[in-house]
Amino acid sequence: MATPDFILGLRESIGHAPLWLSGVTAVVVRDAEVLLVRRVDTGHWSSVAGVIDPGEEPADAAAREILEEAGIVAEVEALVGVFTREPLSYANGDQAQYLDLVFRCRWVSGEPHPADGENTAAAWWPLDALPALPDTHAERLRLAVSHQGPAAFRRRNGG
Repeated sequence: MATPDFILGLRESIGHAPLWLSGVTAVVVRDAEVLLVRRVDTGHWSSVAGVIDPGEEPADAAAREILEEAGIVAEVEALVGVFTREPLSYANGDQAQYLDLVFRCRWVSGEPHPADGENTAAAWWPLDALPALPDTHAERLRLAVSHQGPAAFRRRNGG
């Protein structure tokens, strides 16, 4: 996966130290189907996801990632969830943790294809016949498809 230039610049200063990043997960719905991409790095099917660039609006980042990764034009309809992902370490030793903003999006045009080299496939999947998904993506997909009302979020400290 391509690492954004701003992260490469930060890594020059902080090395492998933990880096807090903001990201988006975009769940694109078309009728009774959902857009999924197969990731180059893991081989897993997932929703489109990516890092928000500095100064970029989160909804714009979701639409950009959909177009860049799958060649699809989509309209962002709703923020459906805000979550902190578990800390992770990459193969090169870099450490990161993500604030993940999950958006439900509506297909506007285009047919899916792996558009930028981050994925080996992009396709519409029937909601009643999804492939195996990583737990976080399965949860976010369910949340986006069934979304009603305000965005969901977790609280670890009560209230």
